[in-house]
Amino acid sequence: MMSLREILQLQKAIILDGALATELEARGARLDDSLWSAKILLEQPEMIRRLHLDYFLAGADVAITASYQASMEGYQGRGLSHRQARALIRRSVELAKEARELFWADPGNRAGRIYPLVAASVGPYGAYLADGSEYRGQYGLSVQELAGWHRPRMEALLEAGPDLLACETIPCPEEAEALLLLLEEFPEARAWVSFSCQDGRRISQGERFKEVVKMVEGDPQVLAEGVNCTPPRYIHSLIK
Repeated sequence: MMSLREILQLQKAIILDGALATELEARGARLDDSLWSAKILLEQPEMIRRLHLDYFLAGADVAITASYQASMEGYQGRGLSHRQARALIRRSVELAKEARELFWADPGNRAGRIYPLVAASVGPYGAYLADGSEYRGQYGLSVQELAGWHRPRMEALLEAGPDLLACETIPCPEEAEALLLLLEEFPEARAWVSFSCQDGRRISQGERFKEVVKMVEGDPQVLAEGVNCTPPRYIHSLIK
């Protein structure tokens, strides 16, 4: 199986899957909950597996797992034990891998396709807070405190064997720094890091996008950096 970096050496672009929560809602899932799509991981995992498969069938080269809003604290707040919460976070990766194997088992799906990748979603601390702070930052936590919060989820995700981590919607440099520190604890792990931005120059907390990119792009475990959950009109000026 090729890595993300190897794939990009062979082709100019790869196709990510589409929105998870939007499509789950279109299929009848109720996401009016602080757990958001992580609620479906708990209640209807087969729906998530099917959605991953459908995205592969539609041409996606990468499946991003349903763990964006999944957290130890969030699940334990619903009465799950530490062990159960950890297993459920691992399950998000397993579902995507199962969908990939179902897709790849049909020889007709392989023509002209790379073997798809599974990226384990690492959503920001603000997604757990469920108060929109992933679009503001300003958590009031230190880098070490943020690293401590992310650590058990990252451990659980990596135990399930994804191809890489998708560190998404990062609103502030402190959280990016915390994630880079954690990656050092897992030297075999690879990741991409993408930021939420408030305009065509600045990330959500206000720092210049090009400055935070400089911070992450030199990390040997970071394969790519970019933007997500940002109005399309800002994308060109951010990445040019």
